[in-house]
Amino acid sequence: MPGMGDIFSYIMNFLGLNGPWDILRMLIEVSLVSYVVYKGIQLVRETRAIQLVKGLIFILLFSKFSEVLGLKTIAFLLQGVIQLFGFSLIVLFQPELRRALEKLGSSGFQDIMLRKTDEDRVKTISAIEAIVQACATLSQQYIGALIIIERMTKIGDIVNTGTQMDAMLSSELLVNIFTPKTPLHDGAVIIRDNTIKAAACYLPLTQNAGLSRELGTRHRAALGITEVSDAIAVVVSEESGKISYAHSGGLTRNLTPDILRKALTKFLLDSETDRKLFTFRKVKQDEQTDK
Repeated sequence: MPGMGDIFSYIMNFLGLNGPWDILRMLIEVSLVSYVVYKGIQLVRETRAIQLVKGLIFILLFSKFSEVLGLKTIAFLLQGVIQLFGFSLIVLFQPELRRALEKLGSSGFQDIMLRKTDEDRVKTISAIEAIVQACATLSQQYIGALIIIERMTKIGDIVNTGTQMDAMLSSELLVNIFTPKTPLHDGAVIIRDNTIKAAACYLPLTQNAGLSRELGTRHRAALGITEVSDAIAVVVSEESGKISYAHSGGLTRNLTPDILRKALTKFLLDSETDRKLFTFRKVKQDEQTDK
């Protein structure tokens, strides 16, 4: 009866592992492949792409099942569909592939080389507070608003659809822009580098057919821009006064100003230290206000 050593040697020979370096190389390869598969699943999860993946898996399984049963005609047709589907992947998965490449391009060495300076952090903190205060005021007055915060992905084509401003960001200016019957109230405000780049901009609407009918044009536009970029979209409902934000094609609704502040801090400040510093400053401000 073979011992454990013989079994281990057999497994090593079967896998072509002849020493510690081969084992280390195998572990690295398995880790990299697992990471890529995990990121792929994470990319298509809760998007329309997951339905396409399910359909492809069903066709593959049915094709193999047809071959086993000897259904040659069906198997031949399914093989043709699979080949055609392979050429169509780039078109069908275009939004997801674009988002993946954008994430790849905005990570790695770029994050190391383009760290925010102290001045940039202060400006970002001030911008977050201005957005939160404006949304709180607009929510209380039941005034609709759509604020887009540009991040790594540039949306110059969207900016060009509106009125160029390049104005200093403030809560008062945001409230004034979205006040009904003013020239720029209809459309979205684009914020770039903590300044108001443009107002009255037109956004692409989401094509997600599963959205609630309660959501109006503002919410659909917010989802649409986050499906094609890494921007953050903040929405104030004109009907209910409720605050929401959209990110990566997902919508979070019924926010309080504090929750919105925490969400924007998470997305716009690049380190845990910055977030704690912002929270600490906000607590100190609240204590001074109470006094």
